[in-house]
Amino acid sequence: MQPTPPASPSDVATLLGSTGYLCDDDLATVAFLALRMERPLLLEGEPGTGKTALAEALAQTLDLPLVRLQCYEGIDATQALYDWDFPRQILHLRALEAAGGADAEEAEKSLYDERFLLARPVLAALQQSPAVLLVDEVDRADDEFEAFLLEVLSTYQVSIPELGTVAAATPPIVVLTSNRTRELHDALKRRCLYHWIDHPGLEREVEIVRSRAPEVSETLARQVVTLVQQLREGGSLQKPPGVAETLDWARALEHLGAEHLDLETAARTLGALVKYREDAERVRHALDRVLTA
Repeated sequence: MQPTPPASPSDVATLLGSTGYLCDDDLATVAFLALRMERPLLLEGEPGTGKTALAEALAQTLDLPLVRLQCYEGIDATQALYDWDFPRQILHLRALEAAGGADAEEAEKSLYDERFLLARPVLAALQQSPAVLLVDEVDRADDEFEAFLLEVLSTYQVSIPELGTVAAATPPIVVLTSNRTRELHDALKRRCLYHWIDHPGLEREVEIVRSRAPEVSETLARQVVTLVQQLREGGSLQKPPGVAETLDWARALEHLGAEHLDLETAARTLGALVKYREDAERVRHALDRVLTA
């Protein structure tokens, strides 16, 4: 049964907040409209700004299964839709032969029974709907895969030659994310409601850390977020940390017993914050300036 959608954007914000996902009014509004209008939601933004986490939070708060399709270079419709369980089909044929069973034509037909069908994420979401279908990092896929997605999102049904058409009883809630490594085609964008998720401001990010990692002290959370925001604004890092890295760093510091940011502990835990050697060196210099000033 399709869950009752929230009555207003503020209800969406409240429900998401109950899962630990804090959003601003603009994001709450576009999420509300996507639910009400049954339109896919396309989220773009820098890595680590909470695009994937929004889909996870929606699934949690609406008590729906989350079906994730992770896109990558070279992905095609087969990886997204379905495949046949070849080893089980072979075993089935051998069992028929051993039993002296059906003729060749009947045996061939029996191979393409639904019990041998391996549903990939898109087909699984249509079968399980109501569900949340997360199409993650769609910008990594190619133009042909985009065209396939557009067709599915226009009809919420797929055709399996051996079995017929599978249509969703109710449209799944679809969230597509993009890190904007390339521009998506206008046709796909027109099918979706769109929102750019930016890095949060200082107070919002402190609130996120305190919500998602309540074990981290107020003092430590504020010091960590303040430094991370300075690193982002400096523009010197190859890969600026996202909110996910802020949370990881704050938790790592807390696990080591830190109640406030100190140079030695901060330097030892940089692997939770940055992922390039050159960035780690730049952050060490920044720590030395900030914490020894």
